[in-house]
Amino acid sequence: MNSREAERAPSALTPPPDAIPPVRHPEAPAPGELLGAHYDHCFGCGGGQPHGLHLQARAGDGVSITAEFTVQPAHQGAPGLAHGGVLATALDETLGSLNWLLRTIAVTGRLETDFVRPVPVGTVLHLQAEVTAVAGRKIYSTAVGRTGGPDGPVAVRAQALFIEVVVDHFIDNGRPDEIRAAMADPDQIRRVRAFEVNP
Repeated sequence: MNSREAERAPSALTPPPDAIPPVRHPEAPAPGELLGAHYDHCFGCGGGQPHGLHLQARAGDGVSITAEFTVQPAHQGAPGLAHGGVLATALDETLGSLNWLLRTIAVTGRLETDFVRPVPVGTVLHLQAEVTAVAGRKIYSTAVGRTGGPDGPVAVRAQALFIEVVVDHFIDNGRPDEIRAAMADPDQIRRVRAFEVNP
């Protein structure tokens, strides 16, 4: 493929022509409702990770969410600035949380991130994400992270493709001790949510 063909080739993040608009599940959390951690030991949202992001996500209108986290000293790469991998994790976590509004178990298939400006330690990163299309098992979504408030300047943005999977994906690939612990949770909703985000 030459460079002109590559420029015209559709991106893996571009929904196909037969994609449909996303539909919020009737039992999805109400707009404004805090989603909570999907798994206590998740680096992105879990309270059981002392150096995790402790990202807080809320359901929005349609198939959208808002989220935020505060960049801590443990999250820095260059002195005083958030590590790019941490910012990508925040975007991935936010995008993955969208699947709870669809009531779909899905994993990240592809994540493309743009780093627009540095994010200093101590900054609250305000994230907004939405599902843009669904095509079979493929879920297309976008997110943006801003500093200085929900309407502040863009610091990071991403496009993502999530792939719907069954819970066996996690059971077959996860460590048995953690799988057993998550499956033993008496809270049925937390038990299901433990298996909803990461590949």
